Amino acid sequence: MKAEIYRVAGRYGLEVFVVANSYINVPRDPRIERVVVSDGFDAADNWIAERVGPDDIVVTADIPLADRSLKAGASVIGNTGIPFTTASIGMAMANRELLSNLRAMGEVTGGPKPMAQRDRSRFLSALDEAIQKIIRRRSALPR
Repeated sequence: MKAEIYRVAGRYGLEVFVVANSYINVPRDPRIERVVVSDGFDAADNWIAERVGPDDIVVTADIPLADRSLKAGASVIGNTGIPFTTASIGMAMANRELLSNLRAMGEVTGGPKPMAQRDRSRFLSALDEAIQKIIRRRSALPR
């Protein structure tokens, strides 16, 4: 989804931070910043959670990071285009815990399904909607 994020951010003139604990290739664009953090446990998540706010959009499949980002007021979109909300995050956290327990017992194996075109379209729609919501909120603020 990175290519789509870069394209949409370019269209709106937005900054993008790509945060990881190892080098990731990013386009040469002054609005795209690569942030390499230590390889400590949750270092990338902590970097994001410590800086995110109401005018930010976090794209992640990591449910605890989604929860932390929502608590900071950010918009959060899963990598399949399904937004996390304050109403849905509790169920997502509970489902994550259940699946973790089932995996530990050997009841569930394998990972997520491959990304489908439908997921890509849903992601782009959710990203555009989140950007528009922030733009509307900013324009409603007194100057």
